[in-house]
Amino acid sequence: MDSGNTAFVLICAAMVMLMTPALGFFYGGLVNRKNVLSTLMHSVFMLALISVVWVLWGYTLTFGPDKAGLIGGLDHIGLTGIGVNDVWEPFGIPTIAFVAFQMMFAAITPALISGAFAERKNFKAFVLFSLLWSTFIYAPLAHWVWGGGWLYKLGALDFAGGTVIHISSGVAALVCAIVLGKRRSFRTPEADPHNLTLTVLGAGLLWFGWFGFNAGSALAANGQAANALLVTHVAAAAGALAWMSVSWVRHGHPSVLGAAAGAVAGLVGITPAAGYVGPAAAIIIGVGAGVVCPLALEFVKDRLGIDDALDVFAVHGVGGIWGALATGLFADASIGGTDGLFFGNPVQLWHQAVATGAAIVFSAVGTFVLLKLVNVVFPLRVREDVEVLGLDASLHGEAAYQL
Repeated sequence: MDSGNTAFVLICAAMVMLMTPALGFFYGGLVNRKNVLSTLMHSVFMLALISVVWVLWGYTLTFGPDKAGLIGGLDHIGLTGIGVNDVWEPFGIPTIAFVAFQMMFAAITPALISGAFAERKNFKAFVLFSLLWSTFIYAPLAHWVWGGGWLYKLGALDFAGGTVIHISSGVAALVCAIVLGKRRSFRTPEADPHNLTLTVLGAGLLWFGWFGFNAGSALAANGQAANALLVTHVAAAAGALAWMSVSWVRHGHPSVLGAAAGAVAGLVGITPAAGYVGPAAAIIIGVGAGVVCPLALEFVKDRLGIDDALDVFAVHGVGGIWGALATGLFADASIGGTDGLFFGNPVQLWHQAVATGAAIVFSAVGTFVLLKLVNVVFPLRVREDVEVLGLDASLHGEAAYQL
């Protein structure tokens, strides 16, 4: 075992864990005050539920022995056969450290989806849907890319989750928003963010945790990890500047929410590329995310009239698509992986496009089917009187503020 790499991965796992409650803060500030706790609960509950699922069957379906390039075998149900002294080669870290690190990825992914159906989804339906989605969508897709599946064998690059996490959750969010329909408050002042201070706090904690998210994906305290940390920060900064600038030009003021959302968009965009591109490319990726994501947001809400409540598809879906394709453009084999189009390897862009398309189709179709199945057991949407009163009081019997 390598003690330095082990310590590094354990710290990064703890940082990624922080991202899930941070997401709750980010989302919580964007909803009406009567739905703050229900929105926070979506993230906190996912951290608990998926952590248990990951130990019982999620890990083995993702990283168990490959079965036809589609799914992992059941050799490690309940982490059977994984001892404290087993080493994850070639990094010299305990296998259980890798299990813990990947657990945090699995937990935040379905939590990301929750922003699309905030303020209107039945909690029982949310629990069942998340359980099924993490099992039948996340685990197979993660196996395809990271566990030795068919996209891994094809040569698709996804350093820390552009396809596995952001495209899959963003597309699933769009499907959820369409199936559940609009909130009663859609396009009214009631739907405005109630506490942007909370949202900026969440964005800051996400930014910090993302260093563990991306740098930790090197699984070693080495130059690739250092590069990943640097380009992660630079892309987030560029995304914040770009989104704020777009808002300033289009709406006449430099938006605080735009800066926070732009930082997250930049972080999403750099995630698949962090271990493969340099700082200059990271700035381009961050700026690209900070421009295309707000335009996608306006298109989805204004042109299509879809109530993706907290803009999950625009930020994570579109940002993830841009980042995955940009990896095929800017990847530099001297940093890691293989060269992209701009370094003389146009085939890599094709591989990225295939992986992107596969993630979009698989998540969209699978999510739609799961929503219809869940609706047979529990109604997806709360009653109108529950929505009017607010989910905090109606579903959880609590209030976020006692003023």
